[in-house]
Amino acid sequence: MGGSEQKYIKEAFDTNWVVPLGPNVNGFEDDLKHYLGGEHSVVALSAGTAALHLALVQLGVGYGDEVICQSFTFAASANPITYLGGKPIFVDSEADTWNMSPYHLQEAIKDRIAKTGKKPKAIIPVHLYGMPAKMDEIMEIANRYEIPVIEDAAEALGSEFDGVKCGTFGTFGILSFNGNKIITTSGGGALVCSTQEQARKTMFLATQARDNAPHYQHSEIGFNYRMSNICAGIGRGQAEVLSLRVARRREINEIYRKAFAEIKGITLQSEPNEKYFSNYWLTSITVNPAETDGITREDLRLACDAGNIETRPLWKPMHLQPVFANAPFYGDGTSEKLFNDGLCLPAGSILTNEQINRVIEVIRQTIGQ
Repeated sequence: MGGSEQKYIKEAFDTNWVVPLGPNVNGFEDDLKHYLGGEHSVVALSAGTAALHLALVQLGVGYGDEVICQSFTFAASANPITYLGGKPIFVDSEADTWNMSPYHLQEAIKDRIAKTGKKPKAIIPVHLYGMPAKMDEIMEIANRYEIPVIEDAAEALGSEFDGVKCGTFGTFGILSFNGNKIITTSGGGALVCSTQEQARKTMFLATQARDNAPHYQHSEIGFNYRMSNICAGIGRGQAEVLSLRVARRREINEIYRKAFAEIKGITLQSEPNEKYFSNYWLTSITVNPAETDGITREDLRLACDAGNIETRPLWKPMHLQPVFANAPFYGDGTSEKLFNDGLCLPAGSILTNEQINRVIEVIRQTIGQ
């Protein structure tokens, strides 16, 4: 916590604003809007998943519609497609950023048009672990085919591509404030909207789509997706320290980077060039057993676990998940290799340098370097 969260929460209780609207909600939305550059409207919601769901609703996704989604991601990036009866089309990653491959994206679009006679309804790239996707290439392809982009920046608040904040490239952007994110509202998310009309529609749908009438009247299906004034109070306090949190995550990443610089077989996810600015929400590595005398990612994970250090494999790609076994996939195996070889290291903002060094020492001892 940053220190001011209790102040905003106390104000909510003192003024009896404890519902899904109020001064903290408005203030948090304004905080986010200004942080993202001031040109987009932001609507605070109950989760990032809710934000993605409402973006798909507004783009008219319905039964049988196809939506292209990055395969190498958390399930929440794909699940809302199925809520609407849509069909996810999974696209592989490229090696530079670990994010959606522009090459395979274009191949997928061409093939889906050839097979179905119509374009996919949307494209969902993900800024994985805070690393910006190749948004210049992705947006060029999307604009050429006139397919809207929903930018999943759930892990990338504070990241930038070519000086532009992640979450502001597409027709919609998704933010998450889950408990493990760079800032939190204990749970929650937001939809970044290109227009005020989109924001108005989002608020309408998120509050059960109640018509403007003196009685309860509904002409559309709505949802209970608005963020509470209490959670938004936490968010206001967190927004005050967002820049500090980004700086600390990058500092932690640099500690790991220097420690592993001389160790063969360990490679960190890295910014490809000066266009990329990652918040390094997580520090993630890949392990090459051919260069570590056969030591694998799983060996490192188990060694850390034995030392009471939690690490996790990278995301298992969606096209390999049982629930999406029948979904089309376009790729060359990049994300599957990353899953097999990759590991997320402890990188929380409150970790001390001593704790980080203990992680480093366990990995060094296991590899024998």
